[in-house]
Amino acid sequence: TFAMLLVDSSMSGFAELRPHMVKHSLPLMSLIFNRERFGKPQILAGLLLLAFLTQCLCLVRAYTKSSPPDSREISRLQTGVAKWRGQLPVSSGLSPQRSPLWELVAGAPLLLWRTPMDASNFPSWAWLPRVLDLLAGCLLGASLWYVARRLFGNSGGYVSLALYCFSPGMVRAATGVGSEPEMFAAWGAFGAVFTAIAAAHTLYAPREVVLWNWRRILLLGVSLTMAIGMQFSLAVLLPLALAFLLYLAPERRRAALGIWSAAAVLFGLLLSASYFFQFATFVAGLRHARFVDVTPAAFLLPETYRHLALEIGSACPLLSLLLPVCLVVYAAWPRARYFGNTAPLLVAVLCLVLAAGAPHFPGAGFALVAIPFLFCFLAGIFADLLETRHSARIRVFLIAALSGYALWDLTILARL
Repeated sequence: TFAMLLVDSSMSGFAELRPHMVKHSLPLMSLIFNRERFGKPQILAGLLLLAFLTQCLCLVRAYTKSSPPDSREISRLQTGVAKWRGQLPVSSGLSPQRSPLWELVAGAPLLLWRTPMDASNFPSWAWLPRVLDLLAGCLLGASLWYVARRLFGNSGGYVSLALYCFSPGMVRAATGVGSEPEMFAAWGAFGAVFTAIAAAHTLYAPREVVLWNWRRILLLGVSLTMAIGMQFSLAVLLPLALAFLLYLAPERRRAALGIWSAAAVLFGLLLSASYFFQFATFVAGLRHARFVDVTPAAFLLPETYRHLALEIGSACPLLSLLLPVCLVVYAAWPRARYFGNTAPLLVAVLCLVLAAGAPHFPGAGFALVAIPFLFCFLAGIFADLLETRHSARIRVFLIAALSGYALWDLTILARL
């Protein structure tokens, strides 16, 4: 339902973000039963997402066969299940970095598991807690493809999705193998930013702002809950969403503020639901939370930037080649500096700055959140280059680079 509403409602304003492209929005039922929804672009995107899911399943299978269960993972899962069943108070083990939503999401699928979770039956139950993260990983890829395609056309959608689907970092994050499961946070952050942008572009229509935008308000509130509930320091999305709304609708700032306020109230209600609406516990959790977790001294250490570069490079090695090229094109070519390209770049830069200032958990979370925005930025730059007289050469380069990138990723996975 969330993905379908995203298609129908929140993206309807994206046609204006790229001035040299004209798009239109179709009603929800028309999208469902229209050839546009089941054409060649959708089939190719589905095949890429299937490749992504296959990689994830292969990695989980290899992990469950060769590695013992992580004690921290078992503790988190047991805590989530116990809180669902009322065997453990929600106030137990409040974290300064996450809400109970992080444990509840992981433990929800295990409510179907009736035997104890231990090392002896680890290959049997290890799949369950990864189901929702795998789903979030696929939906983040689908959201990235849809946004990039609306902004930059089919070529932009293919570039962004190919980068995503064969990204080792995205595969690891969607499975929780070798990394913290942060896909809901990344998907929520991506959804919050682009839902706010799309909502702002619909404010010029002469309609009742709150009633007409209820779906966008719902999506924005849910996205904020997923992101901030999984990582408190992503509260930076609240002022960021407001800034986009106010900037893109300067003549209707009261309406933009109304949308943001309604979404913020919904976010508060949904976040309190992760505390089972226990007000005292909810307030205690917020007081205990670290919404700003940055160490200023980290910005002065060269090792900080070296570690961040290695982290991004390991998540998507092709970024090391393509990102510098795209940054040079963006700086040197005025035609590339429009809002559709600038917005994802600004969000990615903000996340990377926060990642540099938080060398431990929050930093890793911010780095993961930044990567889909970087993919979107790269897709926009290459879509613009493909519209120049050098399009044939650019297309050959992209096909070679993405094919080699995918082959390398699959080869590494096959060795497992």
